[in-house]
Amino acid sequence: MATKTLIDHFAFYVKDIKKSRAFYEPLLTLLGAEPKFDYEEQGYVGYVRPGYANQFGIAHDSTKPVGMNHVAFTADNKDLVQKFYNLALSLGGQDNGKPGIREHYAPDYYAAFVIDPDGNNVEIKTFHTTGSSV
Repeated sequence: MATKTLIDHFAFYVKDIKKSRAFYEPLLTLLGAEPKFDYEEQGYVGYVRPGYANQFGIAHDSTKPVGMNHVAFTADNKDLVQKFYNLALSLGGQDNGKPGIREHYAPDYYAAFVIDPDGNNVEIKTFHTTGSSV
């Protein structure tokens, strides 16, 4: 039976699709996603991760506003949260919250936040139980 999902796909509008692709593609590759819908010249690149129901995309349309969005990507473990955060900073992202437990969300909510080149808040998260090897 197919998994139902509330969201099939979503995209951030960006100022410069090549610049945004250079930011997002290494991050999404780290998470196991790849560009499945590569229409960069027409203004869209959509990424999928095998086994996951949703698609994330970047789109360029000069008539659309950019920035002020939020997305939370899922990591398999704490180490991947740290790697994603470090890579995002090396790609020009701005720190918006170092990796750590966010007890105000849940006792085991482990996340980090960066601002992308267009001002979007990008989160990477996992659940971490104290004392586990995750």
